[in-house]
Amino acid sequence: MSMKHIFVQGSRPEAPVLVLLHGTGGNERDLLPIADMIAPGASVLGVRGNVLEHGMPRFFRRLAEGVFDEEDLVARTHELKAFLDEAAAQYSIDRNRMVAVGFSNGANIAASLLFHYSDALQGAVLLHPMVPLRGKELPDLAGVPVFIGAGTNDPICSISETEELHSLLSDAGADSELHWANYGHQLSKLEIDAATAWFERHFNSKV
Repeated sequence: MSMKHIFVQGSRPEAPVLVLLHGTGGNERDLLPIADMIAPGASVLGVRGNVLEHGMPRFFRRLAEGVFDEEDLVARTHELKAFLDEAAAQYSIDRNRMVAVGFSNGANIAASLLFHYSDALQGAVLLHPMVPLRGKELPDLAGVPVFIGAGTNDPICSISETEELHSLLSDAGADSELHWANYGHQLSKLEIDAATAWFERHFNSKV
């Protein structure tokens, strides 16, 4: 298949499959502990980005910190969508039951999936994301639940950037929830606990 990955069959086949998308320098296993906290027993598909920046895996190129190579971002977004289609067939996953969990660069590619496709994800947990593209008309995301975890002291993702992404997704119809923690550009137990509660409300109550 086109991307390095790991698939772990969970004990709860009725739950959505979590698509794990790491931050810069991470790999397909990085977010396994986070997945186990957010949705214990769910199957997980951990994916490694195909781009290397000074030896560090990423999901798309950037020109500088916070400055994306938009052409590469778009191409890699389509690549990831095609990979998810392949993986669903290979592992007998319900393609309509995939929820992304992405951190930093992984959150950005997950957000880009939402910006390009109405049906690529059933939902998304975006941890410290940025706006992937500006000036793009978003698809109809009516009812798609999105959790955005952000830090009030994040030096990479500003408060205004986070609020802009929240507004863009909400305006496209997504059920976007924004959670702030008094931290920088790192994961905190507070936001993981909030994401867990969000997942419980939107998905566990339906299975």
